[in-house]
Amino acid sequence: MGIATRVVHGAGFEDLGSGAVVPPLVVSATFDHSNPGRMVYGREHNPTWTLLERAIADLEDGHGAVAFGSGMAGVAAVLALVPKGAKVVAARDSYTGTRELLLQMESAGRFEVDLIDTTDQDALGRAAAGAAMIWLETLGNPLLSVPDLARGALVSRQAGALLVVDNTFATPILCRPLTLGADLVVHSASKYIGGHDDLILGVVAARDGDLLRRLTDHRTSHGACPGQLEAWLALRGLRTLDVRLARQTASAQFLAAALAGAPGVLRVHYPGLSEHPQHGLAQSQFQGRFGAMISIELDLAAELAERFCAATRIWTNATSLGSVESLLERRARWPGDAHLPAGLVRLSVGVEDPDDLLSDLRQALVSVGLVV
Repeated sequence: MGIATRVVHGAGFEDLGSGAVVPPLVVSATFDHSNPGRMVYGREHNPTWTLLERAIADLEDGHGAVAFGSGMAGVAAVLALVPKGAKVVAARDSYTGTRELLLQMESAGRFEVDLIDTTDQDALGRAAAGAAMIWLETLGNPLLSVPDLARGALVSRQAGALLVVDNTFATPILCRPLTLGADLVVHSASKYIGGHDDLILGVVAARDGDLLRRLTDHRTSHGACPGQLEAWLALRGLRTLDVRLARQTASAQFLAAALAGAPGVLRVHYPGLSEHPQHGLAQSQFQGRFGAMISIELDLAAELAERFCAATRIWTNATSLGSVESLLERRARWPGDAHLPAGLVRLSVGVEDPDDLLSDLRQALVSVGLVV
């Protein structure tokens, strides 16, 4: 089946008793021991989790998937797989929360961390020596760098390391890292999978049963389980992922092209632009679509860049992404991203009219003295 069909039907839900076509929200935390699904207790099992996990595993072509209470709970569970004293290689251009947790665990003596430019194949090859895990992102956050996942899988295998790919930005609509050789795929389902800014959830898809079992055991023993409502909302959001992302990526391509070279815009980071350093790789790796995230560098100091973000009327100045609403944020406002240019603004393109979105950005640029 095509991916647009699989996002709707991949959970395999079928209610033969009532004929309902929408999966139910099962809130029970206790299960009768005679149940055919062999569910025991709400920290270990839930039918709504199971449907979501089945759907994500299907979309990612994985052996299975495990849902967690947040994306960071999933990240923590994956990092718990690393042996004490080992080395983890990860991208400098990556999610702040992941980098901060890596460095916290390094400071605690848990393992060694090597943050590198993962688009540099020579650097990746050198860093991989002796590593237990290599952590990549399909699209770097927030600079939209694009690592070669197939090459990363080869390097990981040669080093005997697990390859983990955070696929939050691309989603399985654009890229399925397990098919390119990854061992684990991480999602913050709060973002594109949920798609409506109304849940916190994480999901990890696994290539094999042993990794799946270890992640499931971690969730149970650490109490990192998702809420029933959140899992149901994610399952609902997933069903429109393909149509939402089609609109969002088309709008992002339009906006990136329109903003490139605009007065006061020093640089546009978007892999769909021919000048992006990994444009060719992105074209093949993402099947001709380039995602709905853009970062722009404005010729503004921090205070004026913040005023630009606050001056928009349709875009919301907020720290998230992947929803139907368009969001923007100056990333260097956060300590973990303070190394970024003061005027770098990350844009998460929603489903609104792209001409309205562009007009709103232009009036905000004018409001801070940048003539458009």
